[in-house]
Amino acid sequence: MAEKIRWGIVGPGNIAHSFAKDLALVEGGELTAVASRNIDRANEFADTYGAEHRYGSYQELFASDAVDVLYIATPHTSHCRLGIEALNHGKAVLCEKPMGVNADEVKEMIAAAKKNEVFLMEALWSRFNPSIVKVKDLVESGKLGDIVYLNAHFGFYALDREEDGRLLNPDLAGGSLLDIGIYPIFLAYLILGKPDNIEAVSLFHKTGVEIQTSMIFEYPHAQATLASGLRSKIQMRAEISGSKGSAFLHERWHETQGYSLEIDGTMEDFELPTNGKGYAHEIEEVHGYLKSGKLQSEKWSWQNSLDLINLLDEVRHITGTTFPFEE
Repeated sequence: MAEKIRWGIVGPGNIAHSFAKDLALVEGGELTAVASRNIDRANEFADTYGAEHRYGSYQELFASDAVDVLYIATPHTSHCRLGIEALNHGKAVLCEKPMGVNADEVKEMIAAAKKNEVFLMEALWSRFNPSIVKVKDLVESGKLGDIVYLNAHFGFYALDREEDGRLLNPDLAGGSLLDIGIYPIFLAYLILGKPDNIEAVSLFHKTGVEIQTSMIFEYPHAQATLASGLRSKIQMRAEISGSKGSAFLHERWHETQGYSLEIDGTMEDFELPTNGKGYAHEIEEVHGYLKSGKLQSEKWSWQNSLDLINLLDEVRHITGTTFPFEE
């Protein structure tokens, strides 16, 4: 591997811009290539972020010797196919969440990583957010006592978007659940593990996609109330309450810059800013494992990704949320 870890970006969309900006903040890594189905978009993105190589097809990037690891930033429905192609070419992969649209796809990607002995990680960037890492440590240390309640929501208004776009198009696995509902489910799983029972209900758009989902995850001694939606902005301060105190992840908790602790009736605020927007932390995680030669992260393992997609699948089963290509 070169002195600097060389990154390629698959799909120069909005999230790829945020990723590229944060990659520039991380020592030991550089953006060397970008691929798009539209060469003009690839050229524009590459010029903006200083990538030497640009390609008008994803396959050209997969075959390139100019990169060590690929960030897949395309819509959900292409994650599995493109991820497996990249892995079969021996490229390490950081794949945007969800890694696949269902458990079968995630299993296929993990099998390809094992077969090719190549690193693979789901880009669940919130797992590496400093405040979320700190609150998880506080929970595990017993600072909050026994956790009995968790509340986390994620929502914004998107019903004015184009119906053939990724959020409202069922053929692109649209809806709130896979795009943003994955975050509240992730937090409940991170703090409380897999629930014993799930209750859920969804509302649907005229295109057939789910646009609002409310969930209750039930544990032996705890409950998590979770929601996602595209019908309105939802307050995004997450709460984790225990027998000794509570922790609050500040507004837009999935990318929070701090947290608060309430112990014995006293509230204390803590600032814990991210490096850049926050993608830098998952990039650093990938760098560490590429240098060590290990195939998966300990903080967000293949099993973690499987558990998460299984929870998403279960919620979709309960609410009757399916996509045309799954029928």
